[in-house]
Amino acid sequence: MLNSIPHSSCHMLAVVIVCYNSADVLPGLLDSIAAGLRGIDAYEVIIVDNDSADNCVEIARRHPVVTRIVETGRNGGYSAAINAATSTIADNADLLVLNPDIRLLPDSMVRLRTALMKSARPGIAVPTIFDETGHVSRSIRREPSLAGAWSEAVIGGRLAGRVGLGDTVCDDALYRNGGTIDWATGAILMIASGARAQIGDWDESFFLYSEEVDYFRRARTGGFDVIYVPEATAVHIGGDYQSSRFLSNLMMANAIKYYRRHHGRIATLAFRAGLIIGQCLRTAMRRSGPSALPAALGIWHGWPEKKAQ
Repeated sequence: MLNSIPHSSCHMLAVVIVCYNSADVLPGLLDSIAAGLRGIDAYEVIIVDNDSADNCVEIARRHPVVTRIVETGRNGGYSAAINAATSTIADNADLLVLNPDIRLLPDSMVRLRTALMKSARPGIAVPTIFDETGHVSRSIRREPSLAGAWSEAVIGGRLAGRVGLGDTVCDDALYRNGGTIDWATGAILMIASGARAQIGDWDESFFLYSEEVDYFRRARTGGFDVIYVPEATAVHIGGDYQSSRFLSNLMMANAIKYYRRHHGRIATLAFRAGLIIGQCLRTAMRRSGPSALPAALGIWHGWPEKKAQ
């Protein structure tokens, strides 16, 4: 789709939306795209469907903003879907990856792209994300660490974040002013074409969760800038993992898998121990949300449980 409003960047922005039974949320995102991408001169919108059982493909076919649909014929996960889409786009296209439960706010993506291209070595840019109540989501994350795992286990994720140890970054100045980050939640992110070419495909061994941690790490390792852009804004209405036993355990299993790839056996055992302690304390204190203790202990088998739900 070509937008007539001029912009300093002349190459394409490919917008990739990964869907899986997303009929309830996809229309809202598609309706927000034209205003959200205002100011960008050339873009295409690609829907990747992971073998949905609902009518989200038909919704996409009917919507005028959609350029094309990639039907994978299987649910191969988030990374596989993104790779299926990027195999169809130009090498020099910048990439905007969106969850279907994102809502773009007007003129937001030109701000995100402008900030990305002004960085010293454009890599990945993420915007401010609001939740459904209008509050800024704490979407910035730290690289997984022993200090993070154990501090969250002992004093809880919220306090650990406030004192600068936990996974979630709670620095108000960073959310207000922007800056360099380790990584952020993968519901919405923009990748410069040059970085995309060097980083390569997304790692499909992460079916869901931790794939963005891996991708951001590869960007940083490659010397690319990873930035948070507060003036670019979107709304996220998601959070299925908070109520799903399967997704909570999958998130835990992939967090351990990711950490193990980059650390030794002893460090990984200590990391896992911190997660186990955290899950045990969560259960003992009857905190809300499903337990991921089976995955922390290494006794969760994943897919059979999913099929039984």
